[in-house]
Amino acid sequence: MNIPKDLKYTKNHEWLRIEGDEAFVGITDFAQGELGDIVFVEVETVGDELAQGETFGTIEAVKTVSDMFLPVNGEVSEFNQKLEDTPELINSDPYGEGWIIKIKLKNASEADSLLSNAEYAAMINS
Repeated sequence: MNIPKDLKYTKNHEWLRIEGDEAFVGITDFAQGELGDIVFVEVETVGDELAQGETFGTIEAVKTVSDMFLPVNGEVSEFNQKLEDTPELINSDPYGEGWIIKIKLKNASEADSLLSNAEYAAMINS
């Protein structure tokens, strides 16, 4: 299972990659594997400021629909438009082409409260 060291993780299986005052958010390799074939992603929060832990969208797999939660406070600035036509990118490349949203960070230091790759690995393997 792929758990990149340069990302931060939530207990709800989202990942966060900070680039300057922005960050990319997606779901982990573990999460996409548990969900199975992803068929639809809905994000209607672009332009909204959300608090850490608030729902920013839903992800639909063949068997279920799951909420996705913002890892840190911020404004949802962009939805990955590639997911409109090819949501399965989340299955094939969850940390790259399968990113879901980009956010403008309110406070980058909030990421310090998230899980490291080792902590995330310990959580899913316990």
